Amino acid sequence: MTTVEQCIEKANVLIEAVPYIQDFRGSAVVVKVGGSVMESPENLRRLMSDVAFMRTVGIKAIVVHGGGKAISRAMAGAGIAPNFVRGLRVTDERTVEVVEEVLKRQVNANILRLLNDNFHVLARPLHGDWILTVRKETGVDPETGETLDWGYVGEPTRVKAQSIIDMADAGVIPVITPLGQGEEDGKLYNVNADVAAVAIAKALRVRKLVFISDVPGLLRDVSDPTTLISTLRVGNVAKLKEEGVISGGMIPKVDSCVEAIAAGVQRVHLVDGRMPHSLLLEIFTKQGVGTEIKADE
Repeated sequence: MTTVEQCIEKANVLIEAVPYIQDFRGSAVVVKVGGSVMESPENLRRLMSDVAFMRTVGIKAIVVHGGGKAISRAMAGAGIAPNFVRGLRVTDERTVEVVEEVLKRQVNANILRLLNDNFHVLARPLHGDWILTVRKETGVDPETGETLDWGYVGEPTRVKAQSIIDMADAGVIPVITPLGQGEEDGKLYNVNADVAAVAIAKALRVRKLVFISDVPGLLRDVSDPTTLISTLRVGNVAKLKEEGVISGGMIPKVDSCVEAIAAGVQRVHLVDGRMPHSLLLEIFTKQGVGTEIKADE
């Protein structure tokens, strides 16, 4: 392919995106970043370039990030042994201090540097404990009936949506940490990043909620990427659970997606952040590259 042909191909790609840009301009999109994407500087850089592009063409991008692996490393460095109960990190007073330090001053700060310095868009921190009120997360062990206690782990009960809206309306990308303030004790709580993203997307009734992780989307066969389910209607979720297609850690994620759609979010997407520019491909092309979850017709 000649240089002229390459330029024409690039122009064709831009032209294909025009209807989508026109359609989504002014819409709010929550992008939740997690998985190994957070661990790969190159993958994270490419993803933030996608977010910067979205903001540049008038989409109100809102970033919510995790930081589990970075937190685990910091805890190990501090001599704190990790403790998980049914997949959730137990967070005592010492642990929550480490969580706050890592999320605010390392992970969040790094994303801000990429957006502000590398891609020259305006991004600011909006820490979860500024905007999320939470209640203490508890549960019941299905085998023993005993109460499960994760310490300072919270479930959002209230979102200060106007703070997010004001920032996004001003052309700023909010970069949100998954933290919250206890509704009863006012203390700092750790919040699952997926749960935080869903709470924010529901409160804002955003156009799209996109989960960026290290899987291609929902696969009929987890060992075969060609079995990707491109579109999933919420009415088919129960059947796929029965068939074992939705299983393990994908169950709570898909349940969260269904919950978001029921609350007014128009579309939820599961996208592989390891693929270059997967976020743009999912939003600005007809075919997409991940799994789109939407309401029944």
